[in-house]
Formats: sequence, structure tokens, C-alpha cells
Amino acid sequence: MTTWEKLLNIKAERGAGFFILIDPDKQSLEEGIKLAVEAEKEGADGIFIGGSLLSTSIFNNLIKSIKEHIQIPVIIFPGGVQQVSPYADAILFMSVISGRNADLLIGQHVMAAPIVKMSGLETIATGYMLIESGKVTSVEFMSNTKPIPRDKTDIAVAHGLAAEFLGMKLLYLEAGSGAVHPVPDEMIAGMANICNLPMIVGGGIKTPEIARQKVKAGASFIVTGNVLEENRNNGMIAEFAQAIHIR
Repeated sequence: MTTWEKLLNIKAERGAGFFILIDPDKQSLEEGIKLAVEAEKEGADGIFIGGSLLSTSIFNNLIKSIKEHIQIPVIIFPGGVQQVSPYADAILFMSVISGRNADLLIGQHVMAAPIVKMSGLETIATGYMLIESGKVTSVEFMSNTKPIPRDKTDIAVAHGLAAEFLGMKLLYLEAGSGAVHPVPDEMIAGMANICNLPMIVGGGIKTPEIARQKVKAGASFIVTGNVLEENRNNGMIAEFAQAIHIR
């Protein structure tokens, strides 16, 4: 079974899936492994690994080591061409469709494609949409793209439809790391009502209650990162998992 098929099964069986984002620039090797093990034990459905920068050398080792300790999927959430590893189960092959930076629409992908091919990684074509969050986030600054305004659901839907018609498999609506406000429920619901692609929603999701709201609005998968880095305690991952798994 491919990783993509596993994701679809998670959505079908649990109502929505829960991913933990591990940023190699914010976690040591030991901390990253510990978080991944805790995540699996407490009910998370998979691990995303990546970030806007990559200022450490542990990327490959981190993925390899995590794969040795857990069974749930480990998927690369790449911030650049350098974030490719043959040890992962898959990579989100993302195009920043909300922006007009040609390098992130297709340029980086051309550079990465031969590397990904040689790695043997499964690719999941993903339309990445940056949504206004109340502050300038790392991804907004690094991508040199302007987010879709929070109150412009029609614009977001049009982008989602374009991704669907281009043959992408997945949408990723992102408020950004450290976002003040998460992606609005109204926007998620508008996307879910018109677009047929599963949706990942991340950024600014600080409580299990907010996570559940996003699922009820139509999110297929929820991603958390900063909230666990800053305030992880025993049982917090389980609380998120229980809120997100509505079946």
C-alpha cells in the first residue's frame, strides 16, 4: 500500500488525520526521535519533517532514526530542494499556488525532480496555499509571496479548483508557523463544499478544540508544530488526536 493510500484510509476510517510537524532546526536528533515516538504512542497518524530553513545537518539522520523507531508514515514537508531524503516514506511535492513566485510554482521542482527520482521517494502532488494569519510568518518571508486574505474565501476556492484541475492530489492550507490566527473555518468550509481534494490545515492551531473545529469545517488532516514544541506535556498529543479523530 502506498503512503497516499494510507492517508486516504486514515481519513475514511477516522474522519480526519493528525500529523506532527518536526522541524530539524528546532529539535535536536534526540528530541525529534522522542517526539515522534510519543506522537505514535498517543495516536498521531504520521510525522511531517521539514521547515523554512535547514541550518542543521541532522535532516537525513533524523528521518532515518525516526523510521527505525515508529511505524506510522514519515513524510517530508520540504522547505527547499535540499530537503530530500531516501529514508522517508514520501514527500509532499508542493507548488505554492497561492503566490506568483515562479521559482516556487515550478522552478524548485525542476531542480528537485532528478534528486527525488533517484531517491525512490513516493511523491504526493500538493497545492500549497498560504493564508493571511495576522503576522508575517517565516514561510511568507522566505517564499516572497503574499498570503490569500482571510476574508477572501472565493479567491481561495478558485486556487483550490485550479489545483484540482491540474491533477494535484492534495491541498495544504497554511497560516504559517507561529500564526496569530489559524485558517478561518468559513474558508475551510467553502473549500470543502466546492473542491474535491482532501485538505491539510496547519498553522495557529493551539488547542484540541480549535483542531476539532477545523475538522468539522471540512479539514481532512490537521498539522501541529509550534504548540507541541512550546508547551508539550503528557497527554497533549492524545488530546489533539482524540479531538481530530471524529469517527
